[in-house]
Amino acid sequence: MEILVRRGFIWGPSPEIYKGLAGFYDFGPLGKLVKNEVEDFLRRKFMDFGFYEVECPTIMPRIVWEASGHLERFVDPMTKCEKCNSIYRADHLIKERKGKEPKSMEEMRKEIKEIKCPKCGSLLKEVIPYNLMIKTTIGLDKEAYLRPETATTTYLLFPRLFQFFRKKLPIKVFQLGKAYRNEISPRQGVIRMREFTQIEAQMFLKKEQEYEFEVPESDLPLMPYKEKKVLNIPLKEALKRGYVKKPAFAWCLYVTNDIVKEMGFREYRFRQHEPEERAHYADDAWDVEVKIGDDWVEVCGVHDRTDYDLSRHSKFSGVRMEVDGEVPQVLEIAFGSERLVYALLVNSVREEKERVVMGLKPQFAPIKVAVFPLVERGKLVEKAKGVLKEIACLHPYYDEKGSIGRRYRRQDEIGTPFCVTIDHQTLEDDTVTVRERDSMKQERVKINELKGYLLQRITFL
Repeated sequence: MEILVRRGFIWGPSPEIYKGLAGFYDFGPLGKLVKNEVEDFLRRKFMDFGFYEVECPTIMPRIVWEASGHLERFVDPMTKCEKCNSIYRADHLIKERKGKEPKSMEEMRKEIKEIKCPKCGSLLKEVIPYNLMIKTTIGLDKEAYLRPETATTTYLLFPRLFQFFRKKLPIKVFQLGKAYRNEISPRQGVIRMREFTQIEAQMFLKKEQEYEFEVPESDLPLMPYKEKKVLNIPLKEALKRGYVKKPAFAWCLYVTNDIVKEMGFREYRFRQHEPEERAHYADDAWDVEVKIGDDWVEVCGVHDRTDYDLSRHSKFSGVRMEVDGEVPQVLEIAFGSERLVYALLVNSVREEKERVVMGLKPQFAPIKVAVFPLVERGKLVEKAKGVLKEIACLHPYYDEKGSIGRRYRRQDEIGTPFCVTIDHQTLEDDTVTVRERDSMKQERVKINELKGYLLQRITFL
């Protein structure tokens, strides 16, 4: 959206002065503030549900990715134009041109024969698997790769985590950090990036513990693959019908729904993967998809990874990872930060007759409060500077240029929930006008009560 570029939320592709590389984007001052708020919110929510945060390196040696299966299986289908050498992701191209999603490499190879190169109209070459890992070298000759997800690096900590948590399961941890994927032809802005931020939570537990979780009374918009439609049903009913297999997995869906709902998303669904769509390690997988315009965009994945990860790393490393003779199961909640931020921003913008409003919840707004002196000189400016000090903990934005109306409109457009105006009455009774973004209602508030007034109305969790 043009407003996100113009107002300093998202810029790119980066580096713009060198014409940019597809799949790389910059977050401007306001975009970075929103991204920080979203990530801090997720961090707090996971901690509220009993998860502890860890941090791991983003580069790991080759053997890690051999063990995880990424070197063998982390691939996308690629095709290339015979004439102009343009490269395309085959499944995306087939979906764009034929309106259907191919399920196998064989099906893609058949369908691609009926599609011409979008750029020059020539024939396309046979579809081949393309590995998404980005390779590098450590020291002079140590082969290594940038991680394509945070999850694998978390699994490597299991022996240490088991000791830290006093040899008790379940263990709940999460990691927030960068991941890298050498996408074939990223064309969806920040929806599909080559460098991005993940917030992935992992739960290690025994098989028997997967059936011991209390399932909260909560309705979720579930779209089981057998039904092909959204069912707003209680999680307990989803378990009863067999849409969800295990109470522990249902609890993960509940946690995810609590996060997405509290962020303010209205149109979203949990779409279950069909068996042939699932990753090689997954016993079950659901995507949280948010409606953006006419499209459904994945912002989170919830996966039952079984004992695959710990079994593989135990085998390749020679380190025993059993608990009471059993390799623990892993359940995962994986959010993409940039996708969440983009969906939040785009879905919050609304155009009214006389203004454009970014209706973010106050806790996610990049600027919480703006301070305006009615005129840009004299005692009102001095008084405004005093108000800035009074509410300094809110990091207020100061603006003295232009009419009050224009200043309001500028703040509406970037989502600022409150504007404080210092006018001539302020000099008489030490009150200011506080204007609320969505309703545009105004209220007189004493300066010595302003900080408390604003804090009550801005939700910090």
